[in-house]
Amino acid sequence: MRKDLPPRYYLTHFHEFLRFFEGASATLLSDSAAKFIHRFKALNEDKQCIIVRAANRKYAIIDRTQFNYAEINSPQAYIDALIEDGWFGDITHASLNDISGVLTKDAIITLLAEYGSTQGLASLTKPKLVTLLDNEIRANGWPSRFSIDSNSIENYLVCLFDDSLRFLLFLYFGNTKSRLNQFSMRDLGVMRTRSDSVTDVARFETKADTEAAWFYANHYTELGYYDREALLALANEDFPTTEGVSAGFYRDQLLYALGLKLLDEDKQKGLHILSLAESDKAKEKWIRESYKVGNTDDVKVILEGIIDNPQSDTLLAFAEDFYARKFNKKRTSSVTDMLRSASRELAIDVSQNQQVERGVLAHYARHGIQGWRTENRLWRSIFGLTFWSQLYEEDTLVTEFDRRPLSLKQNNFYAKFKTSIEGLLSSLDSKEKLLFHIQKMATTHYGKVNSLFMWSSRLLEPIEALLQYGELQSIQNVLRMMSRDFQNLRDGFPDIMVYDNGLRFEEIKAPGDQLRRNQLVSIQRLQQAGFDVAVTTVNWVRDPEQPYVVVDIETTGGNNSYNRITEIGMVKLIAGEEVDRYQTLINPQRRIPANITRLTGISDDMVEDAPIFADIASEIAAFTEDAVFVAHNVNFDYGFIKQEFARLEQPFRRPKMCTVREMRRTYPGLPSYSLANLTKHFYISMERHHRALSDAKAAAELLKLAFEKDDRENAL
Repeated sequence: MRKDLPPRYYLTHFHEFLRFFEGASATLLSDSAAKFIHRFKALNEDKQCIIVRAANRKYAIIDRTQFNYAEINSPQAYIDALIEDGWFGDITHASLNDISGVLTKDAIITLLAEYGSTQGLASLTKPKLVTLLDNEIRANGWPSRFSIDSNSIENYLVCLFDDSLRFLLFLYFGNTKSRLNQFSMRDLGVMRTRSDSVTDVARFETKADTEAAWFYANHYTELGYYDREALLALANEDFPTTEGVSAGFYRDQLLYALGLKLLDEDKQKGLHILSLAESDKAKEKWIRESYKVGNTDDVKVILEGIIDNPQSDTLLAFAEDFYARKFNKKRTSSVTDMLRSASRELAIDVSQNQQVERGVLAHYARHGIQGWRTENRLWRSIFGLTFWSQLYEEDTLVTEFDRRPLSLKQNNFYAKFKTSIEGLLSSLDSKEKLLFHIQKMATTHYGKVNSLFMWSSRLLEPIEALLQYGELQSIQNVLRMMSRDFQNLRDGFPDIMVYDNGLRFEEIKAPGDQLRRNQLVSIQRLQQAGFDVAVTTVNWVRDPEQPYVVVDIETTGGNNSYNRITEIGMVKLIAGEEVDRYQTLINPQRRIPANITRLTGISDDMVEDAPIFADIASEIAAFTEDAVFVAHNVNFDYGFIKQEFARLEQPFRRPKMCTVREMRRTYPGLPSYSLANLTKHFYISMERHHRALSDAKAAAELLKLAFEKDDRENAL
């Protein structure tokens, strides 16, 4: 049910927003932002409501005809007064970003038509059109009178306070994309926030750092609209200095993006901009591009400096590898070396090609080997639960909308809480103590918003397995590594964890997949911590041990959102041989239409004493576990069964295969691929069409035919 917002609700939460700047952040305000707050508070409530309604729009351009809200007395008269007082101006004050956001592509072309021919403009992208419009406006000014989208241009107004507002939003949220609508999303229950960890703390350390961060963040937002001239002009500016880690993040973000754009326009200027940035990716890009243009001596010096004094594990891994290949004549990369030394090959049934990790785990399970999906979730959850107190009690969130504590954003978690972290790890000196601590944190804080992992009822299963089979010292080594450099060790962890006479992590790669840099770093760090890690390359085969369950259902009708299942039949095949079958009528808990009874022969009397789906759901789940779900027109049968599980609030996910598609692929050109016609064509006997087990057995024979055809052709 939609929740109604009270009158002048937006004004109320805007005052809540402004109260933030009365605390620790008050000293960080720019002069223009402080002036905006002072002027706003001096307005009467009707004018404030208009300003706030405009401030809640995504862009600074508004249509005044849309501001006739019942909560505002004489809105148009007050808008005129606000124009007079300099709060709003005409559209000539609009930024490129706002023009692009509010005006349609056709409207921009209409504006360009005022300057001459529009031939060829329709094929251009919107950002290019906006850039052309900006060039025309700068050269010739705005056209004197024109209309847009059948609306008078005079109705469009620009919020002249937008720069100040965006600065305040940046200071509050820490980014340039968040808007005031997050307050209403919070109050409507759409967005969950954390108010329990918020204290009165500023996002930046000084006013100078705040204004520098805003300079970099604002330019980064607008960078996509800059042409060559604007890019070079920005590159020639005196970039403001930053002192704090937070401001430095925005500086590096802009310098990296600007450097990349300039590499195509002015290689040396692009390299210079990249050299100013401190981020890993900027340093790596500078090294690669400088080496290409022959600056080998400079590159060698920089690489040796990184190796002697690395700022992160990620950069060190790159520097060591690049240095070895370019200056020590080593012929292979670290990725290649890892693939050679830690690689495994596994033949997996081709039916698993849409969910390869699940297929590998199912393969291991058939061979009695335990396995768990891990990826980033295992290590992020064990990190978050182990250090919950440090992250969400000792550290702070700036506002309730923040999800990541400042120390993780600034990547100084270990430096900030070293004593507390080491004290905790020292006290957790056994796997039993660490497990108890994690279970306690999970029980105490279950469901609380955090940026590290999603809560679920099975969250602890892989953690418990890790603590059962892994070494405590290795686990603590990884936790320390993540604490010291969370920014570069927050992702890239291997896909699965298996126990096969010892614990092993595996990164699964299907044919054509590449090992990414962050994966390489995480794998290397796990190995350094003492874990066995392999890169498993999957080869697609027809695995004779892969179970296939051929399914057919009868229903009360064709729409699975309303109709229900009346019968299910399943045949399990392994290596082309039937190994099991399952059949039951199902009480659909509604009447069966007469036309369905005529078609299937299943009547209300027949299903009266049959089990309902909830009674047999566990049997169906067990029968199809780790198998490929096969049916003739598979999406029909699969969709009904998945919907039945959804009604029970249970997931149902299986790899699918369709015998219609398989028969079209292996026996093209047949006049019909209906089940009845295919069984006639291939002389497959059927006990009774439109009864579940009979149809499932027939579809199973079709699957065998398709596989046999594949085997014959592969043998040639």
